[in-house]
Amino acid sequence: MKLSNITKRAMAQSLKKMLLVKELDKITITDITNDCGINRQTFYYHFKDIYDLLEWIYKNEVIDEIDNKDEEWQQRFLYIFKYVLKNKEFVKNTYNSISREYLLRFIYMQTNKLLIDFIDKESEGMNIKVEDKKFMADFYKYGFVGILQKWIEDGMKEEPEGIIRKLNSIIEGDFKKALEKMQN
Repeated sequence: MKLSNITKRAMAQSLKKMLLVKELDKITITDITNDCGINRQTFYYHFKDIYDLLEWIYKNEVIDEIDNKDEEWQQRFLYIFKYVLKNKEFVKNTYNSISREYLLRFIYMQTNKLLIDFIDKESEGMNIKVEDKKFMADFYKYGFVGILQKWIEDGMKEEPEGIIRKLNSIIEGDFKKALEKMQN
């Protein structure tokens, strides 16, 4: 592992550790650099601010994992739920702070990518406009993220596998039917 990745991971771990006891808007770059034993210049060499570090954490801990999976949407979306559950306090403190928009933007982007990949795979050989595929992905994306958001707000009590099972039973076969209706 490159030295710069080790430094980034150290800063990420520091931020995650602090988020267990402090709100994000109360954490300073000095707090992070002191905890890591690095100087501010090193922090700014890697990140423009704490929100940039936050985005890096989500990208490196979730996106890379999802991108490396050759699985159906259910397993990939389940991974997002499990990540949130495993990092419950970190996610909760991110969600309940002014950085909620960063978390939601990240989740929307990942859910969209996951759905576009699935829709592209399901629509192979079909003549469907790109904007129609995008519309379909947007429809499901807002539903999926809304369910995830509500789950976070309700304290993440329900098992992720149960949520995925419910989602799957609601939409099983609907992707294919919708794609067939959208063909030119």
